[in-house]
Amino acid sequence: MQLTAGAFPRAADVSGRRRPGAARFGAGLLAAVLLLATGCGTRLPDSAFTSRPASGPGTSAGGNPASDTGVTASEIRIGIVTSLTSPVGSEVFSGPRYGALAFVQALNDRGGLHGRTVKVVTCDDGGSGIGNQDCVHRLIDQSHVFAFVSGSVLDYAGAPYVSEKGVPDVGGQPIGTAYDRWPHLYEIYGNSAPRDGNAVGWNGTLYQTTEVYRFFKERLGARSAAVVAYNQADSARYAAQLRDGLEAEGYRVLTQTVDFALPNFQAVAAAVRADGSQLLFDAMDTRGNAALCRALDDAGVRVEAKVTNVQNWSETVRRDYQASPTCRNVLWATSSSLNYEDVDHPPVAQFRAAMAKYYPDREPLLSAWELEGWAGAQWLTDAMDSCGADLTRACVERFMNRPEPYDAHGLILPADFVPQPPPSGPTRACLNAARWQDSAQGGKGGWVTQVASMTSTCFEVPQLPYRP
Repeated sequence: MQLTAGAFPRAADVSGRRRPGAARFGAGLLAAVLLLATGCGTRLPDSAFTSRPASGPGTSAGGNPASDTGVTASEIRIGIVTSLTSPVGSEVFSGPRYGALAFVQALNDRGGLHGRTVKVVTCDDGGSGIGNQDCVHRLIDQSHVFAFVSGSVLDYAGAPYVSEKGVPDVGGQPIGTAYDRWPHLYEIYGNSAPRDGNAVGWNGTLYQTTEVYRFFKERLGARSAAVVAYNQADSARYAAQLRDGLEAEGYRVLTQTVDFALPNFQAVAAAVRADGSQLLFDAMDTRGNAALCRALDDAGVRVEAKVTNVQNWSETVRRDYQASPTCRNVLWATSSSLNYEDVDHPPVAQFRAAMAKYYPDREPLLSAWELEGWAGAQWLTDAMDSCGADLTRACVERFMNRPEPYDAHGLILPADFVPQPPPSGPTRACLNAARWQDSAQGGKGGWVTQVASMTSTCFEVPQLPYRP
């Protein structure tokens, strides 16, 4: 099985243009994949969400043309592909799927879009490239979907076929490099690479920025960090990217490598204590992180922040780190989207209400990825809404490729897909950050936002090239 460490997330400058960004969720997801390897801006008003009345000229089902593949007078078919039963676990990739499904159900309950009901066709690719190709062909050739939305897959092997058929894929999680290469694919974080179907990024080069490390340097006064990785090539490669970003920000970096099969986290805890590391980053899975935190707690070692990423920004932290409460309370996560706990933001409140209504059993599983899945569905819906009754893929792609940045009604940092020359020099990058606190929500525990606003928590940072 060929693995990639994945690319990096895009940060945004204040004008809304996405830039290649600091280490995305890769650490947790990457090492979960390694387990298999070793074994084998401007926006539409909120009224757009509620849709237009299903009556009147140009909005009734009777007046809608069958304007494109997957579009009839009364229905729009869209597809969601998820590595739901992936061997790395059913919850690793499931979040965006549920967020998007909840959005569509709420949309249909409000009357649909221009008199049309949105029908979602889902497919589980099982976490394999062959399975992904099967899902893509099934949804395009048999179900005739109009578009894809909020995908989260381990191996997007079907991306070339999606691009060849000109099917818009909106709001997917960029786990590999497909969204950095193929046209018609629009990841949730935006992208300024050429995406011409040839090389990934800019002639095979991608860029990371260092706003995460700058944030902790300024917020916590941190000047030293430890990076922990498995003795496996992909884990080591990701750890090297973490180290490069930290060193670019002037950190003293302690690198620790543990055996994948028999990791000695007690030795890591001792090294972190001896070094006096203030921050802790890793290129490991949740299992490894939980064991590392347990070793730190057992040894009485405390860092200023155990830094994780958007993929691990979830309610399951309460369970995963149950044996290491001290370490759990210094867990920080960064992202390019709002905190799903912050219901004072109306779009977050809409998301939480819909999840509680349609998927109440997922309350203990809520995550940042579910919120981003909702945001992806919002993005596709606004693109389709811009077409009126004459809905076409070409019209949707005009919306996706427009120069005005999009923020999913404030849920994500403003993003666009306007191709840019290879990055050079510093750029302005923004982020959101939260910290887990057991004392939050009346002692229930939860993620507490640590910035006044993600659109104003911005830094002028370097752009570092790397080869994925």
